[in-house]
Amino acid sequence: MAMQKLTMGTFLTIAIVGMVITAAGAFVATRTISNVGSLKAVGVDVYWDSSCTNSVSSINWGELEPGSDKQVTVYIKNKGTVPLRLSMTVNNWNPPSASTYITLSWNCEGHVLGAGSVVSTVITLSVSSSISGITSFSFDIIITGTEST
Repeated sequence: MAMQKLTMGTFLTIAIVGMVITAAGAFVATRTISNVGSLKAVGVDVYWDSSCTNSVSSINWGELEPGSDKQVTVYIKNKGTVPLRLSMTVNNWNPPSASTYITLSWNCEGHVLGAGSVVSTVITLSVSSSISGITSFSFDIIITGTEST
């Protein structure tokens, strides 16, 4: 099963930069979080378009504030010859405490993707309004296709 995760996996690394701003004599803590993530897919392909012509090699999350969400839509194509049940896990948080404040979710958990089929999925990055002490982080996303019976 570990081999299957590696061959069906998608890798994403995201870097976050934080700022603290003061205004009008009062202390106001604000973070603008810029993100760029690289994406690698094996066994499934990931595209920006439903016709599967524009491959995803990185995701630019733009700027995020604490308490905000950012969504991207991508298309996952099953390159195999059997239906696959999709699942996503997130691991290897650096620093480990980032997983307390930052979450990644999607709308394709458990979806069965037929052989050669394509599905649209929305991936959402959410930053807690109480994030503190983290100015950069990274993690891995693993999208797994398990043979569906």
